[in-house]
Amino acid sequence: MQPLSRDHHRGLLLCWKIREGLKRNIEIDRIKAYTDWFWENHLQPHFELEEQYIFPIMEESDPNVKQAIDEHVRLENLFRQDHDLTSALRQIETELADHIRFEERILFNEIQRTASESQWQTIEKMHTDSSSCDIWPDRFWE
Repeated sequence: MQPLSRDHHRGLLLCWKIREGLKRNIEIDRIKAYTDWFWENHLQPHFELEEQYIFPIMEESDPNVKQAIDEHVRLENLFRQDHDLTSALRQIETELADHIRFEERILFNEIQRTASESQWQTIEKMHTDSSSCDIWPDRFWE
């Protein structure tokens, strides 16, 4: 679970960076460029890993799995939104943080109780640590 928790930590940092950028009145296109990069390089691969290897550990009808998948769809739509960017960024900041807390506090605890050792080994093998978030040159949040 540590690699997934690191991913979640990066996601919470994204929320903080969005919040800081908005608070500092940074040009929206600068913040959006970073969130687009983060989506493509971190969040989308993380969602795919969860949906392909982690959520199937639970029953497909599990309400917490359904909630997580619904939230993935909602967040993807917000990241892909190309109008009313300030509103979309505010929603991403709030909804992504809530989603991460839900997974960490509720869903992943259920999955940890259910998963077999071989399932965890598969997850660890499939998880690749993505590039650092520190490589982004425009540090608008500082």
